[in-house]
Amino acid sequence: MTEPLHLVCPHCQAINRVQPVQLASQPDCGKCHQPLFTGRPLALDDAALFDRHLQRSRLPLLVDFWAPWCGPCRMMAPAYEQAAGQLEPRFRVAKVNTEAAPALGTRYNIRSIPTLALFVGGREVARQAGALSSPAQIAQWARAHLPR
Repeated sequence: MTEPLHLVCPHCQAINRVQPVQLASQPDCGKCHQPLFTGRPLALDDAALFDRHLQRSRLPLLVDFWAPWCGPCRMMAPAYEQAAGQLEPRFRVAKVNTEAAPALGTRYNIRSIPTLALFVGGREVARQAGALSSPAQIAQWARAHLPR
C-alpha cells in the first residue's frame, strides 16, 4: 500500500491526507469541503502561503514567477492556465506575482520573467526562463523534469 499524500487545500489551507489512487476522483478538503484541485493556478503571492504549499504538500509544485507589466508573462498566462488543467492532480500549479511578492523573487533569484520553476520535495529541480507558448509545451516541460 502506498502512503497518503499531504495536500494543502487551496481554499482554507488545511492539510489533507489523500491516497494517490483518490487523486483522479476529484477529492474535496476534509475541513472546508471545497475541491482540492481547481484546474487553475493558485496565486501564492504571500510568502507564508507559498511556503505552506512548498513544504507541506507532497505533489510537485510548478510555479510561474511573473509580473503584471510583463508582456511575455501576459502572453503566456492563458496557456499556463490551460496547462494547470492538464497537470492537475499530479502537480500543484501556482503563480507568484513578483511585484506583489518581491521577497519570493529575491529568495529564488528570479532574474527574468516569466520564469517557471519546478519544486519537488520542497527543492527546486528545474527552471525555465522565458515564455513557453502552449499548454502542451508547458505540461511537457513540467513532466520531463520530474525526477525519476
